[in-house]
Amino acid sequence: MTVSHYLQELDGLPSFDFPEREADGTLPDAASVAWRLSTPTYCDEGDEQWEQRFARFVEAVDTTRVRALIVGGWDEAYETSSAGIVEALVGAKDEFPALEAVFLGDMLSEDCEISWIVQSDVTPLLAAYPRLTTLGVRGSTELAFPPVRHEGLRRLVVETGGLPAALVRDIAACDLPALEHLELWLGTDWYGGDSTPGDLEPVLAGDRLPALRYLGLRNCVTQDAVAAAVAGAPVVARLAELDLSMGTLTDAGGQALLDGQRSLAHLKRLDLSHHYLSEEMSERIVAALAPHGVDVDVADRQQPDEYDGELNRYTAVGE
Repeated sequence: MTVSHYLQELDGLPSFDFPEREADGTLPDAASVAWRLSTPTYCDEGDEQWEQRFARFVEAVDTTRVRALIVGGWDEAYETSSAGIVEALVGAKDEFPALEAVFLGDMLSEDCEISWIVQSDVTPLLAAYPRLTTLGVRGSTELAFPPVRHEGLRRLVVETGGLPAALVRDIAACDLPALEHLELWLGTDWYGGDSTPGDLEPVLAGDRLPALRYLGLRNCVTQDAVAAAVAGAPVVARLAELDLSMGTLTDAGGQALLDGQRSLAHLKRLDLSHHYLSEEMSERIVAALAPHGVDVDVADRQQPDEYDGELNRYTAVGE
């Protein structure tokens, strides 16, 4: 029920942790890695704060050649928002003319539970970095994404245990003509994820996303309703990959995909992994699509828990 490992790469570049003050060693070429800057979320007195490490990083590395940054933990990330980090990155925009990818909040549960991570308005990063092609965020507490237009963004990932409906609507209202990959972890209402398929309507219509090829509506407790909405959505016709993994998909959602007004036979890949489909329904979906060359992933079948006569189904990531 948690994210199991730190990012290993970003935008095709391997992750490299910028070392602590006392560490020795040769640094890699500035353009060859995704630089990960992380400090403890439970700092002791005298520990280096994130902004201090960032300042030291700017001094030590040729930032004009840095292509990707991963922000890990910061002190009291469960109480202190990422606003100061966003401000630091925006203020240093002239130092990073080659920056193309940013991920904000690469933390595991031992650092900070995903639903506790306090974010902020991250759209100033898009305004400051017109060359940015990849933006990823983990955590939705205080996260803001007021509708914006960005000409170059190709990949947007928002990983949460629960994505509020208002936030879904704001993201869906963005004008992102180059976006190829949109990945939203919708989550559960236990952690604020109260969206409905109606909140996704601008995405499903596809009018603002002419370049979209991958749509991931993942980690959703109402995955059946999402599947039913996607099955008839105009955007599906232009997708190469549809990802409904990590959620609570049951046979009702599987049937909706089979009965949908939009055929899925043109897809290269359909990811339904971590699901509650019966073996029979899984086989039916594969049999319907595999002959058309669709790679269908129905791995990681889950079994519901029964408690007080009720069946309980869980998303892959919560707490």
